[in-house]
Amino acid sequence: MRTLTGLFDDYDDASAAVSELERAGVPSSDISVVASNADRRHAEDSDSNAAEGAGTGAGIGALVGGAGGLLTGLGLMAIPGVGPVVAAGWLAATAVGAAGGAVAGGAAGGLIGAMTRSGVSEEDANFYAEGVRRGGTLVTARVEDNLVPEAEALLKRQGWVDPEERRAAYREQGWTGFDEMSRPYAPEDVEHERSRYRRSAI
Repeated sequence: MRTLTGLFDDYDDASAAVSELERAGVPSSDISVVASNADRRHAEDSDSNAAEGAGTGAGIGALVGGAGGLLTGLGLMAIPGVGPVVAAGWLAATAVGAAGGAVAGGAAGGLIGAMTRSGVSEEDANFYAEGVRRGGTLVTARVEDNLVPEAEALLKRQGWVDPEERRAAYREQGWTGFDEMSRPYAPEDVEHERSRYRRSAI
C-alpha cells in the first residue's frame, strides 16, 4: 500500500478527485481531506472566530452540509500558521488524535507529523501544509499497489498542483519552509494567491 497526496487550488477539483478515488475502489476510510476555509466557503454552526482560534489550535464547530461519502464527515478546525480549515478522514484524525469523522482541535505539527508517518517526506509535508495555508485543498489516500497508477492518473486529471513547479514558485517568493508562527492568510490573500496561478495557467 502507498500513500498518494495531491494539492488542489480549487476545492471543487479536490472534491471531484475524492469522488473519483471512491469510484476507483479506494475506501472512504483510506481517503483524507484538509482544505483551507480562510474564505469562509464552509459554514459554521458556532459563533467562534476561526481566525482567532487558529492561534491556539482550538476546535471551532462543525461543518454544515456535505456532498456525500467522505465529504459528509467534514469538520471545522484551526491549525496554527494555516488558519481555519475543514478536514475529514484518517490523516485529520491522526493529526489531532481523534477517532471520528468530524475533527475538533488540531496543531500544525500534528498535520506534518501525520503526513511524515504515513510516508510523505518532511520536505513535501512542509510544502503541502504551506499549500493549504495559501488556500489549497489537500487530498491524501492510502492506495493498494495495484490501484496506484489509476489513482495517480485520476488525481492529475482532476487538476492537482505539480509539487516541483509550485514549490519552485514559493521559493522564488522567499519561502523556505512552513512556519506555524506565520500569520494565517486572510480571504483577500487567498484570492490573490489563487488568481496568481489562474493567470499563469492561461
